Amino acid sequence: MLIPKGNAEASIEIKKSKFIAIAGPLESPEDAKKKIQETRTRYPDATHVVHAFICGHSGDLFGMSDDREPRGTAGRPVLEVVKGSGITNIIVLVVRYFGGTKLGTGGLVKAYTEAAQDVLKTLPVTEWVIKVNFKVSLPYEIYNPVKKCLLEHEAEVFKETFETNIYIEGSIPEKAFEAAKKVITAISNGKTELEIF
Repeated sequence: MLIPKGNAEASIEIKKSKFIAIAGPLESPEDAKKKIQETRTRYPDATHVVHAFICGHSGDLFGMSDDREPRGTAGRPVLEVVKGSGITNIIVLVVRYFGGTKLGTGGLVKAYTEAAQDVLKTLPVTEWVIKVNFKVSLPYEIYNPVKKCLLEHEAEVFKETFETNIYIEGSIPEKAFEAAKKVITAISNGKTELEIF
C-alpha cells in the first residue's frame, strides 16, 4: 500500500467550469471533516466541494460526498479513482466553479474522474511501513553494536538517556522487529532485550 508524503493540486477547465483537484495525506475519517472545512474556507465562492477519502492499512475506511451535484456523478467517480490508485490515508477534494453550461451526468462523471486522475499523477507517495515503538536498556559496552543493529533494521531513535545504563526509545518497522530483537539478544548474551511499548 502507498501513502501520500505531501500534497498536490491540479486544475482542468471543461465548458468554462473550472475543477481544482487537491490531494493530500489523511490521518483518520475525522481528519477529513477538518480538511473539507479548510478547503471550503480557502474557496468560499466555489459552487461545489466534492470529496472522497480512503483510510486504513487495507483501505477499508472510506467516505465521499457529491456536495449537491447529481447523485453518483462526483464523489463516487473520485472515490473509484482513489481506490484504483493503491493509495490509502488519502483525501482528494475537487472544487468546482460552475461556468454556466451544464455538463450532464456523463460529463460530470468524466470531469470529476479526470480531475482526480490528474492530481494523483503529481502526488508524491511512499510505501506505507507499519512501525512499532520500542525501548531497550543496555550497558555502555554494547551501545555501538546495538545502535548499529537498530539503524541497519531502519529504526528511528526518538530518545537516548545515558545513566547507569543507556536507555533507547524509538520506532522500527514491524516486520524488522523480531530480527533486530534476536541480534540484540545475541550481542548482549541474553541480558538485553528489545521490547515493544
